[in-house]
Amino acid sequence: MTNMIQQAKDQVLALTNAAYAAAAAAGTLPEGVEVKAGVEIPKDTANGDYTTTFALAAAKAMKKNPREIAQILLDNLNLQDSYFASAEIAGPGFLNFRLSPAWYAALLAAVEQEGDAYGTSDALAGQKIMVEFVSANPTGPMHMGNARGGVLGDTLASVLAANGAQVWREFYVNDAGNQIEKFASSLEARYLQIILGEEAVSFPEDGYHGDDIRELAQAFYAQHGESYKDVSREERHAALARFGLDTNIPKMKEDLRRYKIEYDQWFFESSLHESGYVAETVDKLAELGCTYEKDGALWLATSRLLRDHYRQVGKSDKEIDKLDLKDDVLRRANGFYTYFAADIAYHRNKFEKRGFDRVINVWGADHHGHVARLKAAMDALGQDGTHRLHIVLMQLVKLMRDGEVVRMSKRTGKAISLHDLLDEIPVDAARWFFNGKPDSPMEFDLGLAVREDSENPVYYVQYAHARLCNLLKTLEAEGARVPKAADVDISLLSGPTEQALMKALASYCEEVRLAARDYDPSHINRYLSELAGAFHRFYTACRIKGEAADLLSARLKLAAATQTVLKNGMSLLGVAAPEKM
Repeated sequence: MTNMIQQAKDQVLALTNAAYAAAAAAGTLPEGVEVKAGVEIPKDTANGDYTTTFALAAAKAMKKNPREIAQILLDNLNLQDSYFASAEIAGPGFLNFRLSPAWYAALLAAVEQEGDAYGTSDALAGQKIMVEFVSANPTGPMHMGNARGGVLGDTLASVLAANGAQVWREFYVNDAGNQIEKFASSLEARYLQIILGEEAVSFPEDGYHGDDIRELAQAFYAQHGESYKDVSREERHAALARFGLDTNIPKMKEDLRRYKIEYDQWFFESSLHESGYVAETVDKLAELGCTYEKDGALWLATSRLLRDHYRQVGKSDKEIDKLDLKDDVLRRANGFYTYFAADIAYHRNKFEKRGFDRVINVWGADHHGHVARLKAAMDALGQDGTHRLHIVLMQLVKLMRDGEVVRMSKRTGKAISLHDLLDEIPVDAARWFFNGKPDSPMEFDLGLAVREDSENPVYYVQYAHARLCNLLKTLEAEGARVPKAADVDISLLSGPTEQALMKALASYCEEVRLAARDYDPSHINRYLSELAGAFHRFYTACRIKGEAADLLSARLKLAAATQTVLKNGMSLLGVAAPEKM
């Protein structure tokens, strides 16, 4: 789709290169000089709308003063039929370009023509990308880290899809291994305490102590009575774990659905063990010479694999020597496979079995030590984890109210879960606030999230959209319909707030591109706040109703384009675009 900023940048380079070719043909500049010049948007519009460093980049090779080169380029510049009205020299040799009405007209035409698709592109077309996120332990309720990871993963998936990728959303259910055994032991203790009394049954020291375990045990007892009291421990554990998972996972799905998150697949770790894929993957690593036996266990030579991985990403041997590299157990002496072995098998499955070109995981920052190890294991298996596996690490969340950290729910008296949070604040506010920059620690202000004023960013943006809808509806009732872009006299939109708003509309495409490139969907939040601000300033400075027909028509078109782009951006975030507030 149309990225007017990129088109303007490309045209600046084309015009400058054409001017250089003309000057070289005339003998005023030397021929055959290859110039790698950049094009930027100046922070201060007094310096023009776009600027190129062509003259500065060419100075050494051309053996001329940059301003002299810039002047010769300017003398040979032909802006006819371009997006630019004029150009001028600034500073040590910058060549600054000023947009003409043609660019603004093309922008409004692009928004009109593309509508809901405005801002999308085919930059990632043909790429099959998995985004795995949340993947919360199913032994208890989802916490604030899961809430943050949920919206980051879901919005990142939307951003990648907007750039043309074929995107798959996945939740990895850890329903095997030590944590499930601990879950079963905890449920067992609470179940037997119901039957025999709390004094008669000790609770495991490392067990899960939450009230949710008591509630699950009570529900199991209500359904099965004492029928599991005298069976084998293995049978009791299997039944309790299955009951707990069958209760918890539907609750997780329900909470995430309420949070506007739907997955393409809930992938169960147990399926990897049952199919023999974990064993097969470990055997393959052994065949490749990546493992060794010690103390009855099978180890992955992680430290050796990490050395190869770190060399690939540019670290020197001296830097690598300073790292505390250690090997990892894949299969314990008792024959059980470790979580790391299952994780390697799972990611091999993503690449080798299911054919994803790129895999993105959204993890908490406490997993940072696991990133390079997993990438190195994928490299060893021939899956190029260094370049195809990407990890988005997100920092912790602090819930705040009136300047104080909040840890407990007022309603339940327990640690706040995603479920509790969505009972307290609107889903749109939760999705907006949690979509902050992933690598920045976050303070979530519960009081701000429910405020209905301009201090609350999601309210501010939604109000701009509702205000536009009301304006368009009111004017339509009075007979003023939104015109076609071709019928607008674009020269009438020459005021500073009008042009600033149109430039803001153009930058949406760029922000969607950058959000995908940086794996940072918070680009869209920041953009929408800026666009809403640009609209409010335009609306304050430029009257629409009551103006002469041609000016009313032009400003009405600009308002309608703004409403489209606000709606598109909120749709990417999974935030409602209300027509009334």
